[in-house]
Amino acid sequence: MAAPAALPGGSVKIALLAEIKNVLPRIDLLPAIEEGFAAYSEGRAVVPPVGELILDKGEVHIKYGAIAGEDFYVIKIASGFYGNPALGLPSGNGCLLVFEQKTGVPAAVLLDEGYLTDIRTAAAGAVAAKYCAPRTVERIGVAGAGVQGRLQLEWLKRVTDCRDALVWGPLPEELEGYRREMKSRGFSVETAREAAAIPRTCNLIVTATPSKTPLLSAADLRPGTHITAVGSDTPDKQELDSEILARADVVVADSLAQCRLRGEIHKALAAGKIDESRVVELGNIISGRASGRTSDSQITVADLTGVAVQDIKIASAVYRALAP
Repeated sequence: MAAPAALPGGSVKIALLAEIKNVLPRIDLLPAIEEGFAAYSEGRAVVPPVGELILDKGEVHIKYGAIAGEDFYVIKIASGFYGNPALGLPSGNGCLLVFEQKTGVPAAVLLDEGYLTDIRTAAAGAVAAKYCAPRTVERIGVAGAGVQGRLQLEWLKRVTDCRDALVWGPLPEELEGYRREMKSRGFSVETAREAAAIPRTCNLIVTATPSKTPLLSAADLRPGTHITAVGSDTPDKQELDSEILARADVVVADSLAQCRLRGEIHKALAAGKIDESRVVELGNIISGRASGRTSDSQITVADLTGVAVQDIKIASAVYRALAP
């Protein structure tokens, strides 16, 4: 692999997507993401509010932060332009800027085109399932047949032996492509005509869409189900009927501060369906400071809005792996 480029007169590493993809298989990401969540919930991270730019054709998020005692702080720009596929372009893009925490000196520019955001989001989904899913996963349901829907299913391989999946998406051609691709990765995939079919037969569910209206209803939910919601990362998005959170035995936030303002918890709080005291942070479950699922009959929901500690962990690991 060619060494990352350097800026004239400096030692800043500039890595393109191909280089980043080349080193990712060498990184044990799940433990790193767990460590990031634990550090956040223990108060060892500085994570300012998300910067957000909503445009006519898309949205741009700026997430940044630092973990006390670690080497780097990271600033990430990630965008989603959902009409791009019709133009032959990917819907996601972005980059991560890595700086030395002791000096503020730039260390790396990771031109990942949004890929690391996709990967760290999928890894977080696997972490949530590790701590919240029932012991026996009968079938995995995925709402959303795009990039994140595919990555979520792929990363669940690391925490469950289940390879039976049901997927829903609004575009038939995308669903068929999903079925073929995930079959080649060892899954048996059936496609659904409506999202409501998923909770009727699946007890581990991931929602990964930009929907602004609920896709899943509490009336269809089976006892013992876990749902990881990753699509609702702005105040106006919502994938779950808030009654689902009202019925849930355990409601998990990646960041309570963020979930007050965006995501499924935000919507449920605004609707008066849950009280904030019922919400536990994923990092506290990981560190043993709070309980996740305690029985296979419980309904659990994890609301993942995306926290900068995930970006810090994956960017730092990639930077080190790129070192000559």
